Amino acid sequence: MKRTFAELIAKLNDIPMKKVAVACAQDQAALEAIKTAKERGIADAILVGDREKIKIAADPLGIDLDDFEILDISDDYEAALKAVELVHNRAADMYMKGHIDTRGFLKSVLDRDIGLRTGSPLSHVCVFEIEGIDQLLFLTDVAFIPYPSLEEKVSIIRNTLVITGACGIINPKVAPLAAVEVVNPKMPPTMDAAELTRMYREGEITGCIIDGPLSLDLAINREAAAMKGATDRDIQGDADVLLFPNIDAGNLVYKTLVNTAKVHNGNILTGTNAPVILTSRSDDCESKVNSIALGAVVADAMRQ
Repeated sequence: MKRTFAELIAKLNDIPMKKVAVACAQDQAALEAIKTAKERGIADAILVGDREKIKIAADPLGIDLDDFEILDISDDYEAALKAVELVHNRAADMYMKGHIDTRGFLKSVLDRDIGLRTGSPLSHVCVFEIEGIDQLLFLTDVAFIPYPSLEEKVSIIRNTLVITGACGIINPKVAPLAAVEVVNPKMPPTMDAAELTRMYREGEITGCIIDGPLSLDLAINREAAAMKGATDRDIQGDADVLLFPNIDAGNLVYKTLVNTAKVHNGNILTGTNAPVILTSRSDDCESKVNSIALGAVVADAMRQ
């Protein structure tokens, strides 16, 4: 059965509306997504930032700011600290980046007193609905950890299982990707993939199925898996999670998909104790709204 973003958004009909705290909300792209999310009943928002600048950004979009709670803080980093504190104290359910540099935003996420740190490394998950593929695909990490060690890959998997679980994917299939599907000592990603598979089979990693190394075609294309005779693999074109060997491979696949394929996608930062919405500047409004919807689904699962 085809899984879709529409199904994820439909989950929100059965739970209380979530609220997102936006750091430095004087950002037109973020405001457009917030407006759309509220109109669709996906989430409400608290806008934290310079009130006058928020008004200037909102006016061309026809946003009535009376519909939103606004906390007027002119300093960008102070606004970020206040927004993340709202989530830390559960006055909001998720945290979203507005008009603030990524470094300052992440610094607020990791604040020792009012941030959202858990002790786990942060990583990034992109959820894709792709025409021609029945399952939702969870891509990780394409934006945060540049060249993850084996230990960091274990953390990335565990972070991702929080997201797959919230989306209703039970015992997801995780494919540690490489250029080839056989172990080659001269290709470190294949060695890591084999070790992750061993850890799964010996019970060191639970809650999922891991089979690697796998080339991308074997991970997502059932016909390719059959043609290559991969009938003894635990994953035969039906992977749920694509674990990339590094940020180069992941980011290239991500941008290829959003620029050439018919997709719906949303992104979320993981390893935190509440969802953090960190999207690319080039992401369109729909993907930002999908990211808010994904955050709301994850927030509800984490609260429970």
